[in-house]
Amino acid sequence: MSTYKVAVLGLGAMGLPMATRLTSQLTVHGFDIAQPRLDLAVEAGVLPFTSAVDAVAGVDAVLLAVRDGAQLEDVLFGAAGIAGSLAAGSVVILTSTVGMDGITSVASRLAASNVELVDAPLSGGPVRAGEGDLLIVVGASPAARATAAPVLELLASTLTVVGDKAGDGQALKTVNQLLCGVHIAAAAEALALAESLGLDPAATLDALMSGAAASFMLGNRGPRMLQAYDEDGAEVLSRLDIFVKDMGIVGKAARAAGLATPVAAAAEQLYLIGKAQGLSAKDDSAVITAIAPHTTNN
Repeated sequence: MSTYKVAVLGLGAMGLPMATRLTSQLTVHGFDIAQPRLDLAVEAGVLPFTSAVDAVAGVDAVLLAVRDGAQLEDVLFGAAGIAGSLAAGSVVILTSTVGMDGITSVASRLAASNVELVDAPLSGGPVRAGEGDLLIVVGASPAARATAAPVLELLASTLTVVGDKAGDGQALKTVNQLLCGVHIAAAAEALALAESLGLDPAATLDALMSGAAASFMLGNRGPRMLQAYDEDGAEVLSRLDIFVKDMGIVGKAARAAGLATPVAAAAEQLYLIGKAQGLSAKDDSAVITAIAPHTTNN
């Protein structure tokens, strides 16, 4: 077992499988406000702590998965923030998509304590997290990347360095989410149209995946869209409200750059409609029901 120590703060749907994966080679400290999640982490080999501040003491890296930039600020610099307890020379690995706003400021404030921010937003669900099969893009200095390497290399099957500063990872992830959000929305429109035209949705999906219209998102979300009208809907692998957040980040970044993104803006409205219809906690494939609320499968 390596002497390297990493703290995972938040042991939810992604945090717990990442922490579990990391225990295979590293010493993992864990903290979560929900005791049942902490209990599950202990069963997986994670060392439990009763506070985030205690969990990060003496570690080489802290792995954070937060909802947004405001939560990032609070975890680091709030009343119970961890920034003052981080060891000099350690790194904070940010795995969330929070947008570029404020990242430079966060990195600068951490640097004052000789702590570097590794901007490493990831893609992939809980299963892939547990298998070390995540796609991670990284923006950080070479020194920070070297410190974070034991963590990132265990979690990622594809690790792409996009720049030498925090914010570069968020920039590429923003571009990525524009395409993902549009692709899901387009897939939903296509399959809803197929059924409206009297075509069999499953047969249509098979045909589309055999030709030029095929895409990863169509192949991945399409089968779940066919389950969207079932009583329980599709298994929730990626919540719809994640794309409400992410497409908002896309729009804000595009406006700041003075760039028109009309297709992304239209897709954002579709996710907002889904949210208004109470679909926030549903799988994002449920966006098809926002386009066609009533179908022959309903």
